[in-house]
Amino acid sequence: MNHILVTGGAGYIGSICVEELLNAGFTVSVFDNLSEGHRLAIDSRAHFFQGDLSDIEAIKLALHESQAEAVMHFAANALVGESMTDPGKYFRNNVANGVNLLEAMVSKGVKRFVFSSTCATFGTPEKMPIDETLPQKPINPYGESKLMFEKVLRWYGELHNITFVALRYFNAAGASEKFGEDHRIETHLIPNVLKVALGQKESVEIYGTDYPTPDGSCVRDYIHIIDLAQAHRLALTAKESAFYNLGTGGGTSVKEVIDCCRAVTGKEIKAIEKPRRAGDPPLLIAGSEKVRRELGWQPKYQDIRTIIESAWAWHLKHPNGYGD
Repeated sequence: MNHILVTGGAGYIGSICVEELLNAGFTVSVFDNLSEGHRLAIDSRAHFFQGDLSDIEAIKLALHESQAEAVMHFAANALVGESMTDPGKYFRNNVANGVNLLEAMVSKGVKRFVFSSTCATFGTPEKMPIDETLPQKPINPYGESKLMFEKVLRWYGELHNITFVALRYFNAAGASEKFGEDHRIETHLIPNVLKVALGQKESVEIYGTDYPTPDGSCVRDYIHIIDLAQAHRLALTAKESAFYNLGTGGGTSVKEVIDCCRAVTGKEIKAIEKPRRAGDPPLLIAGSEKVRRELGWQPKYQDIRTIIESAWAWHLKHPNGYGD
């Protein structure tokens, strides 16, 4: 299996997965509508098809011309807050358009699928770390749309003999030397803290300082984007369909992230404490023993400082992101 079609390959996670696949010797094509991604985030070694997953004929053409033997699916909307105000967008783009992709695969005989899912399918979990045995109870349409597509995948696996792997993770962070994080609407903590260090924002907000955590701020599991990309590459080797949670097994609080950014950048970084946001669990940590055991995944960059240093290096080189 050498030819891979990556949907959403112009986005943050997709672009670095494309880079890692190319470095590993795969032939990679990218399918993206550039509504969220960036043309400059597509590795020059990859072939690019500009198209939308609402257009099943465009997907079929890309599968045919790329000679795809597997699909890696990142294309999705992923803003939790927006999903609460515009749920139709999330069910349309994350579920219905995903079905278009699967239908196109069936018509072209493509039998392997890797899905970028999320631990948001678990909602507020009953225990930590979050392993694959916990019940999935999403608390927003974003998490619900990803869970719905996981269920769709089960049926396409059973009825159309598609081997799939769904990888559920939180808080991708960091950068490669070439590619980094540049969202048109930035909601992620680390790039927003680094925007303060770059002088592009006056301050960063800490939402809630009275949680039952060591320093009162929320704790999250940050995973280096390159480790994440390696997990997706390993998913192509899975002998049977599976669901895996991805995390480092440890957590870093909001205050700890800000302090680490101060140390890495040498900047003061003003932080403003604000009330809790509705729906923010105090602690979210993903357990990843299953993927380590079954696929041999070994994350290399688990230290939060290493993650932030890679992000800072990229942002210093690209202070305006991809500039589009």
